[in-house]
Amino acid sequence: MIRRSVRDALIMTAVAVSAASAAPAMARHRLSTAAGALAAAPQESHVGFDTNVYPGDNAMDAWKRSGKYEWVGYYLQAPCHKDASWSGKRARLMRSGWGLAVIYVGQQTWGKPVGAPMKTTSSKSKKAKVKKTYQMTRESTAPVANTGDRCFASWVGAERGRIDARDAIAAASREGFEKGTVVFLDVEHMNSVPQAMRDYYTAWAQTMLADGRYRPGIYAHTANAATIYDDVNEVYDKAGIKSDPPFWVAGTRGFSLASLPTDVGHAFASVWQGVLDVIRTHNGVKLPVDISVASAASPSHAK
Repeated sequence: MIRRSVRDALIMTAVAVSAASAAPAMARHRLSTAAGALAAAPQESHVGFDTNVYPGDNAMDAWKRSGKYEWVGYYLQAPCHKDASWSGKRARLMRSGWGLAVIYVGQQTWGKPVGAPMKTTSSKSKKAKVKKTYQMTRESTAPVANTGDRCFASWVGAERGRIDARDAIAAASREGFEKGTVVFLDVEHMNSVPQAMRDYYTAWAQTMLADGRYRPGIYAHTANAATIYDDVNEVYDKAGIKSDPPFWVAGTRGFSLASLPTDVGHAFASVWQGVLDVIRTHNGVKLPVDISVASAASPSHAK
């Protein structure tokens, strides 16, 4: 995971370069020190995947035997991801050698005005509309996020952020995740990030940190990642936490399985999801998956 030590090393390098004309000897020393810090920074790439519905024990065993993947996304039951098929699988997956990235799919904007009551519509027409919109970017039959009870664009805001954080804490606790586990809040792509959504994920992160059991991380699209990182990083700073908030960034451009997470274009990225909605077959088991690389073999347990 790229920590603030790396960012500090980059700052040291910039300071050293700016000082070069005034004091060459000192500049050379600073450049040497900064280069050493950068060289010591961890640069690793561990391949993982996520799929919305638990594939089954036999399927997970077959994919583990393939040797292609080290970790898997673990979906908590959440407001916008009602499926509970991953529930109860933590211990078995870890015994089988799987690293985990814990995911909580909170409120989404759905491209709608947020923070105000939505017009009433039948659940059938609502689901149809969401499916049409969502499949512009994602073709899986069980979308990672969907509308329904407890999942509305009108609920995006600070109050619901606190409520959903407590729900995420309870869900992670029920699953037996240890203290310090990272829970990634899934924030799907937005054309722009409205203030109500900024209030939502900020309150979510604040509540998670105040509770102290789990570390808040964020899954975000590369187009939104910088804005969200700045907000959540400030939450970490105010809480007196020196490490960067864990960020899982989605974006397909330039991705390969040999990529480092930071190659997505964000120095704060600890996971890069670069392959979306593909079908892969290993040991005779075919699954619809998204594929990522991470700086740790178990992204939710990285130190």
